[in-house]
Amino acid sequence: MASRHLLYFTAEGHYLYRSARGELELEAQFSGDDAGIDAFREYLHAREGALFSIVADLAGEDFHEEQIPLLRGSDREAVVQRRLAQRYRDTRLATALSLGTVQGGERRNERLLLASFTNTQGLVPWLDALEESGTRLTGVFSVPLLAPALAARLGVRSGRAFIVTATRAGLRQSFVEEGKLRFARLERTGEMVPQALAMFVRSETLRLAQYLVTLRVLPREGGPVQVLVVSPPGQRAAFEQVLQSDARLVFRTLDGAEAEASVGLQRKPAGTAGEGLYLHLAAKHPPRKQFASSGELRRYIVWQLQRAVLAAGAIGFAACALFAGVRWLDVAQARSHAELQAQEARRAADSYERITATFPVTQTSTENLRAAVVEFTRIAQHSSAPERIFTHVSRALEEFPQFEIDSLNWSVGRPGERRDARAAPTKPDAQTEGVETVEVSGRVNATQKSDYRGITARVQRFAEALGSSGYQLTRTQLPFDVTSEGTLTGDGGGAETSEAPRFTVVVTRRLP
Repeated sequence: MASRHLLYFTAEGHYLYRSARGELELEAQFSGDDAGIDAFREYLHAREGALFSIVADLAGEDFHEEQIPLLRGSDREAVVQRRLAQRYRDTRLATALSLGTVQGGERRNERLLLASFTNTQGLVPWLDALEESGTRLTGVFSVPLLAPALAARLGVRSGRAFIVTATRAGLRQSFVEEGKLRFARLERTGEMVPQALAMFVRSETLRLAQYLVTLRVLPREGGPVQVLVVSPPGQRAAFEQVLQSDARLVFRTLDGAEAEASVGLQRKPAGTAGEGLYLHLAAKHPPRKQFASSGELRRYIVWQLQRAVLAAGAIGFAACALFAGVRWLDVAQARSHAELQAQEARRAADSYERITATFPVTQTSTENLRAAVVEFTRIAQHSSAPERIFTHVSRALEEFPQFEIDSLNWSVGRPGERRDARAAPTKPDAQTEGVETVEVSGRVNATQKSDYRGITARVQRFAEALGSSGYQLTRTQLPFDVTSEGTLTGDGGGAETSEAPRFTVVVTRRLP
């Protein structure tokens, strides 16, 4: 984290500290006159771009409570600025602290604590010197603005409490209610022994409590108020002996070294009193509200935006690098798998070559043999065998025992192809859809050959039986001519012959 410079303002002198890694270091000390301002300008010549904060510990502070309508955004900002302008002539170093909302009649109001310095002229030249030198002003704080943060670090996070510390400027008393500043005052102190300083703390705290009751900030009949006193290091016992609790105030004393450990201050310069606590908080945990305007903080705001952009870029680069690393691992794994597959392919090729080396020598290449086997397999899948149709014919003959088969011709070909019925079976073209054809020729062994009507009916039923189960009846030649154009003839009635009537049936089936 970048080091910060803190200009601690008091009525007697101004002290410049540098805060880094939880440690405070006193770099310079300036007087409050023109010579001190000139020395400060000279100090800033080589500090362009450095971070500076101002912590004022002055007696002239004004706190005033107001109520405004509950607004948001620019409307609220306009009302707040108008109230500040009505209260203070110079609003350059003025701020408004929100104290929460109150229910007033038909509308809700917001309570504000207006705060500023009664005399801002002592701070203006130092702010102008910071602006002219090109440094970055991070904020203008007062010790009371830092008191709620100190109270929270010391264990006071709710209720009403007085935070009392001894600083270079004097005895600082801040009244905090529910973690919000309500009032503060500074009383000058000289060189005092611990017992006298403790008695002064008690008397001034009682006066402040009575004053806040008069202002109605504290209820008149309320319970006791906690008083947290940070004693100088090694003086806790003397403070506890004097600061005895009563019905109005409950004192709790904390040693300065213990308080520094609670806020995280590891080391401070010699001679630094309670202001070291506030300076450390201003550097490490500054409150959101402070006295400088947004225009005076312009360089600091731009610097914060630049750091945010750089941080976002660094995060984006880290994310891209992480993604690239993951993708690189994926690529490496893919390459490893590809190498393994290539090795397996080479081993399979070597094994194939060893196996094919034992094959008999052929007059063609291995690719031609592979293509021939594939083509033969495809042709065999589209070829048909006569077993199926022979089984079909035999089942039909079982129903007609008087039929005697003389010939059975089976063939395969394309639809409409002309062929000799007694020709050898042929295989269909693999590129076209074929049909298988069977021609059944036989005779009818009838007891009465003159019963040509009965013989014809039996032949027709036999043909219908063959034309079932996926087969299609193509042609039927009956023993007798029963057409209207011819003359009924037959040899069944002649006594001079004993030949049985003959028939022919042709059926086909489309190959899959």
